[in-house]
Amino acid sequence: MSVATALAVGNEAEPFLAEEAFRRALARTGESQANGVLLFLSADFSRHAQRALTAVARAARCMQVAGGVAAGVFTEQGWALDRPAAAAMVFAGGLALGPPDAVARAAEQDDAAVPRIILSYAGGTPPAEWEAPPSRFGGSFAGRDGRAEPLAWQQARLAAHCSVRPLGVKVDSGVSRGWQLLGEPCPVGACRAYDVLTMAGQASLDHLLHVLPATHRDPETRFLAAVCAVVFDDHDACGAARPDAWQTAFAAGAGRSIAVIAANADRSLTLAERLSPGQKLVWALRSPQAAADDMRRCVDRLAVAAPTPLGAVVFSCIGRGPYFYDGEDRDVAILQGRFPGLPLIGVHGTGQIAAKPAGGNRSLQNAVVTALLSKIPVRPHV
Repeated sequence: MSVATALAVGNEAEPFLAEEAFRRALARTGESQANGVLLFLSADFSRHAQRALTAVARAARCMQVAGGVAAGVFTEQGWALDRPAAAAMVFAGGLALGPPDAVARAAEQDDAAVPRIILSYAGGTPPAEWEAPPSRFGGSFAGRDGRAEPLAWQQARLAAHCSVRPLGVKVDSGVSRGWQLLGEPCPVGACRAYDVLTMAGQASLDHLLHVLPATHRDPETRFLAAVCAVVFDDHDACGAARPDAWQTAFAAGAGRSIAVIAANADRSLTLAERLSPGQKLVWALRSPQAAADDMRRCVDRLAVAAPTPLGAVVFSCIGRGPYFYDGEDRDVAILQGRFPGLPLIGVHGTGQIAAKPAGGNRSLQNAVVTALLSKIPVRPHV
């Protein structure tokens, strides 16, 4: 069973760059034939992606080439955000990529430990039908303003989006949302359109400043860019009202984050979504340390389910990459620290896709979705 990756970086967005990444990855598998290729290209390839796809498909003698364009790409060997680059993951030996409804073998179909989970990537807004089952993991990239090129591909052809299933492996996925919850959820008081006027008997801005660490308070309200509101609906099962319980529920998918747009003269806060009195809201803070701590918890949980993975596929927000961590991608470093030498491929995009705990899927921002690929457990036949 073989999977390997490679990263090729150059000065021009030419097809040979993608072909070079593929050939290096194939050589690392120790196999002579690829059964599938995940190929992600930097945004420099937006206008010429089909040429690169054709070159890889010919070199691989395989039409199952899937992936898309992203703001940046990376593997375990490094990352590229500001230069033309191609990242390839080759599936060979007993591993393959197939259509969403494919099954590698009968034993896998019957194994409850190997649920059907689909790798999905959208060159823009993910389709609405992706919100329904089956489970998905992946990402999206909105592309450049004013451009309408197809930014995803499947079966070595450009498309608006792609959906493939890794075959011959078990997939375990996790999400690092990167937010630190501040205190406990509190019912919203008075509202006016998109403005939250009061919470817990005080102006919403004062309520936020009360729970915000002193190091992040700013009289000119610049701290709002690092803050969001997390709303828990009635159907969210959040358990006990302890901060760690809410954090656990949030990490598992409960609650939805809403951007804070502005602080107003009447000390109300304008949110990106209308709320109603009585809805439960908790403020959350985004910082490099909080995001790294959350990523570490995510990787720790994944390591329990997949202690010896064969490879990893990572979909990270452009806001969580080296620009956020001052020149270092700490999220990837945490994954590599837990699994040294693990073949991994990833992208920095504008959106992430992950399964909901209760079924269906959701689109996220500022998150990291990590999927570990492992050998399928062998069950004795009695």
